[in-house]
Amino acid sequence: MKTRLTITLDSDVVRAARGYARDRGVSLSSLIEASLGEMIEDEDLSFTERWRGQFRAASRDDIRYEAHARKYL
Repeated sequence: MKTRLTITLDSDVVRAARGYARDRGVSLSSLIEASLGEMIEDEDLSFTERWRGQFRAASRDDIRYEAHARKYL
């Protein structure tokens, strides 16, 4: 069941959010609903679930790799 909600936002934020939603072909309401839903879901995740897949492996081409390898490996 959908419920109407009244919120107060800065007019610049509203303008930008409407453009963002329009560019993606969705309504502003569905954009806000999806964003709030993601925030709520993120709170239920553990630290490892939240960060899984967010980091990439070190590259040997990175100039810091050798220094870190000597220090930590």
